[in-house]
Amino acid sequence: MPSHLHFTSMTMGEISQAQALPLIGIMGGTFDPIHFGHLRMAQELAEALNLTEVRFIPSATPPHRDQPMTSAQQRADMVALAIADNPLFKLDTRELEREGYSYTIDTLQSLNEELQGQARLCLLMGMDAFAGITSWHRWEALLQFAHIVVATRPGATLPVSHTALDAWSQQHAIASAQLLRRQTENGILKQEITALDISATKIREHFAEGKTPRYLLPGNVLEYINQQTLYHQS
Repeated sequence: MPSHLHFTSMTMGEISQAQALPLIGIMGGTFDPIHFGHLRMAQELAEALNLTEVRFIPSATPPHRDQPMTSAQQRADMVALAIADNPLFKLDTRELEREGYSYTIDTLQSLNEELQGQARLCLLMGMDAFAGITSWHRWEALLQFAHIVVATRPGATLPVSHTALDAWSQQHAIASAQLLRRQTENGILKQEITALDISATKIREHFAEGKTPRYLLPGNVLEYINQQTLYHQS
């Protein structure tokens, strides 16, 4: 548990105590590479939800997508460079140190065990990730360990109709960010942000095509990529 978090224990029914608990944002992904879309989303959600910190947790072996083009250490290095000047942002490498697939449910459970009720977790994700959450390992159990905060663009809706996801989302909906601290049961909040249309896939394509992704990701990350000759044509 971070040394700066010092709160007394509470019962879940004590709303006044729940209001005092800090909220920690959890942002997972391959970060292959990390870019301004990730960083701006984390910053806006941190401000909107009054998060104490946001932990960036690179995935070592993602179970639902192709394996990263870069090593776990290289992706961790890029995240560390990208967030170095923001005291709200922290790098958490627990998934890189764990064998097997990087299941989010295991990460959230591990964090909860460490925090021992001294903070509440908010799992941060975009709408596309949320639309595919029913394919995640033990997806319905995620709310046992964290709120889910879905970053949306103004007027955005789920890209496809999904009966199970729609019902689950409505059943556990939280109406506003102000209720995250006061609601004793974890729920799902949809929070509008100014989403940047940037993707790691497009950045990798720029490199493959001999173009520069300058201004799509931090300059020190771009410098690291060039030094390590990552994503470049062979």
